Amino acid sequence: MTKKLVKKYYTGYVRKEWRRLVKDSYHRLEFDTTLHFLKKYLPKKGLILDAGGGPGRYTIELAKQGYNVVLLDIAPVNLEFAKRQIKKAKLQNEVKQIIEGSIVDLSRFTDNTFDAVICLGGPLSHVLDKKERNKAISELLRVTKSNAPIFVSVMSRLSVLVSELKLCQHEIEHPLFRKIRDTGDYPGGYGFTLCHFFLPEELKQDFAKKNVNFLEMVGLEGVGSHFQEKINKLAKNKKRWNVWLETHYKICTHPVVVGISEHILIVCKKL
Repeated sequence: MTKKLVKKYYTGYVRKEWRRLVKDSYHRLEFDTTLHFLKKYLPKKGLILDAGGGPGRYTIELAKQGYNVVLLDIAPVNLEFAKRQIKKAKLQNEVKQIIEGSIVDLSRFTDNTFDAVICLGGPLSHVLDKKERNKAISELLRVTKSNAPIFVSVMSRLSVLVSELKLCQHEIEHPLFRKIRDTGDYPGGYGFTLCHFFLPEELKQDFAKKNVNFLEMVGLEGVGSHFQEKINKLAKNKKRWNVWLETHYKICTHPVVVGISEHILIVCKKL
């Protein structure tokens, strides 16, 4: 049932998700900051699994950089959309496979297949059951080669609370507010699909249980989180924006900044 609900939601969201990361300067913070840390830790070449890659935004970007990529997603409509974009970009040779599947079950791939694995934008957040999330993490690591990096970004619990304060104060008295606050679990049904919102320490602990070397944790939108209008206005002033971006990259790994950011990226290396 969980899988069906997530698939149904993103089936109706494919074009919005494709545009989401590049539609304005605020949303590009998530995209560009992710690319910044991919560049920092990815090998210079190799085969990458884009697990839960949606309509293929990161698949196409990495293929443009010369990587070979396998795109996996739960929603067939995402994959069909991705195929069209990949063909339009003339990247069919770089994108080796486009596969329907869940991050919880990567059994189609043998151990130690990929030179890096990415799981970006929140696919792990859409696995509501904790045992299933642990299984997904194990699967992502299993198919990663030894000494290779894995990048996973999730949705932040503290950021949701800030959003409620800023935009939806009428919801604070709802029992769901306390449920999200105390457990991170949101069962869906109120404008968004089911989701587990992470605390930074929770995400790190989940990976610490595995055979990994922790490299970095990043707040992708940083202290700009929830300041969409201000960020977009600032970006129109090139000098100020460049100073802001310099500042963003200097502080986006600070624990406080990670906690309040809308999306949290963890970077590990499989031992």
